[in-house]
Amino acid sequence: MLLPDTVGTGGDSHTRFPIGISFPAGSGLVAFAAATGVMPLDMPESVLVRFKGQMQPGITLRDLVHAIPYYAIQQGLLTVEKQGKKNIFSGRILEIEGLPELKAEQAFELADASAERSAAGCTIKLDKAPVIEYLNSNIVLLKWMISEGYGDVRTIERRIKAMENWLANPQLLEADADAEYCAVIDIDLNQIKEPILCAPNDPDDARLLSEVTGSKIDEVFIGSCMTNIGHFRAAGKLLANFKGKLPTRLWVTPPTKMDAAQLSEEGYYSIFGTSGARIETPGCSLCMGNQARVEEGATVVSTSTRNFPNRLGNGANVYLASAELAAISSLLGRLPTVDEYLGYMAEVDKTANDTYRYLNFDQLNEYTKKADTVIFQTMA
Repeated sequence: MLLPDTVGTGGDSHTRFPIGISFPAGSGLVAFAAATGVMPLDMPESVLVRFKGQMQPGITLRDLVHAIPYYAIQQGLLTVEKQGKKNIFSGRILEIEGLPELKAEQAFELADASAERSAAGCTIKLDKAPVIEYLNSNIVLLKWMISEGYGDVRTIERRIKAMENWLANPQLLEADADAEYCAVIDIDLNQIKEPILCAPNDPDDARLLSEVTGSKIDEVFIGSCMTNIGHFRAAGKLLANFKGKLPTRLWVTPPTKMDAAQLSEEGYYSIFGTSGARIETPGCSLCMGNQARVEEGATVVSTSTRNFPNRLGNGANVYLASAELAAISSLLGRLPTVDEYLGYMAEVDKTANDTYRYLNFDQLNEYTKKADTVIFQTMA
């Protein structure tokens, strides 16, 4: 429900915006900002991550998330070792350019992961088109919320009007041409030809799939705020073609109730159930670290935000990876070879347009019908 080029805060480290920028903070400072509309802040330096080129077959946005620490390590700007730790991102703003056509949902995946970089905030340069699409969708969702009895109605109406005002004259901020950065990391998409994972148990320990191929996998978790509905469709289509009993324990947790409802309507919950997956209530699940747990000592492929020691389970060894790689690992019981992975992804890509559809609420009848009945209570 964000407005472009606005500044926000929140009490969770993953309060990150796909448009605008947020600075997560402690509960006291968040409460102060909420009460006064002002937040004391020493503006930190920025690190620019600049993508160029074209994404290669089989490469996902999660691989680009992990490419950031991978390339930082190559440039000597980030180290994995805790002693004498070097982290160019720590306490700074991560600015990302070169991916202007990303959907807002995709941009969030990059912004969300800036928490694992220990960045103070993250901003992503997008074209107007995906931002306009995002706002049009959210206006319908907000009206639907009013029709469903959500409150405070006046607050929701004010946000709708603010979105409509921006859409009437859409303008986006850009960095100054002579902006200076603490560091610049250039990433050539043409050179990323295999998945990039983060190895147990450190979200900074980015490695190529070819470096960890064949590792035995006990459990797989597909969920958390790093996923969207397209990831679950992709996993479902891979599972639908699998015959027999999975060699792994598979956890499936859509991030929102709306995702879960749509996946159920499209038949994916039936596929997950038939495969023997454990379907969790939409939300955080394993990623939270204090809800469900994997078996002690398990080796896991997870789409969660982080893989700190013991977070998903006592003594667990957790690889962070894309939902697609996680699903393939659940079928094989091990991390695939690069060729195996690309073979599976070639099948996924055949129906990519159907698979990676996002929940655009202005295109869903069950939301637009109710949204159209809403009459504002406040004056313009």
